[in-house]
Amino acid sequence: MIRKEVKKYFNFKVIHQDKNSNARAGLITTPHGEIETPIFMPVGTHGAMKALQPKVLEEMNTQIILSNTYHLHLSPGSDLIKKAGGLHKFMSWPRPILTDSGGFQVFSLQKNSITEEGSEFKGPSGGKILLSPETSIEIQQNLGPDIMMAFDECIPFPATEEYTKNSIARTHRWLDRCIKSWKNPQQALFGIVQGSTFDHLRQECVDEVCSRDLPGYAIGGVSVGEGTELMEKAVAYTAPLMPKDKPLYVMGVGNPEDLFMIWEHGVDMSDCIIPTKFGRGGTLFTNRGKIRIRHKNYRRDFYPIEPNCDCYTCQNFSRAYVKHLFDSNEILGQILATTHNIAFYKSLAERARKSILENRFTQFKKEFLDGYLKNSK
Repeated sequence: MIRKEVKKYFNFKVIHQDKNSNARAGLITTPHGEIETPIFMPVGTHGAMKALQPKVLEEMNTQIILSNTYHLHLSPGSDLIKKAGGLHKFMSWPRPILTDSGGFQVFSLQKNSITEEGSEFKGPSGGKILLSPETSIEIQQNLGPDIMMAFDECIPFPATEEYTKNSIARTHRWLDRCIKSWKNPQQALFGIVQGSTFDHLRQECVDEVCSRDLPGYAIGGVSVGEGTELMEKAVAYTAPLMPKDKPLYVMGVGNPEDLFMIWEHGVDMSDCIIPTKFGRGGTLFTNRGKIRIRHKNYRRDFYPIEPNCDCYTCQNFSRAYVKHLFDSNEILGQILATTHNIAFYKSLAERARKSILENRFTQFKKEFLDGYLKNSK
């Protein structure tokens, strides 16, 4: 019943598919607004975008952000956020939010125990924390995002075929427990396909997960150390197997060249900390490659970061000034760099969408990567 009711609040339609590739432009409708795809979702782990105010993101017309279930559960706690009116109100963000399930944090923690019940690990204060399908969905429903992710095991790389087969079987059982715990039709639940580097296990996981007829699906277990070639192999194999009438999300992919790869295979959504993390470290993205602003060459460079960029940073400040801020350890440097990187990624997705609508995605991909990769070496 919940899956029927959610259609009143959450919808997806393909607007156009590029004639020369599987890249597609779509539209996702949520209770907090529409999302034009393909979309790159910036990550606000703790319910905040590091170095940026929500108002700035809104002025940049950021359509959706991602926040983290695990971290918000630890602090300040999902019960408190629910009492505050949900994450949208708590962080003063009126547009769509997606929350991950906490599964990736389980994967990344050094000391954790995965059982049929869930994953048990030590919290920051030393106490034991159990994250299960039920608690993950409960936390996410308290947070109140537009899109929730099912709790799964993010399989590490490398993994044996036996381990992977057992893991995806448990993920399927966990998915059914997530669905049973899912009560709010205004929140769409996405299932996650795992399978590591094994095609037949990816196929098995697709068959199982997609048989639940959920509002959307994700390809998980990529960008976990397997390298570019194996990542593309997993996406290229899995994406064509997914339902064409549901949004497709590849989790944790964020290099510009990798975005073009997943878009070309029909992926609609992606997220990564790369633009914000790199920005705070002084690496800025441009159409002609990455700029490492601390380099001495920029000391007397009075051009903007990207001459044709309309972001606040490029419209008002020079490379020399931004370098000065980083050299002086001024927080404004991180703010301006992050502002530009978010704007760059937003523009890249918008230009990709435009090229899809005009049936020239392949051409746009080649033109962009020819300039970007040549100068990123």
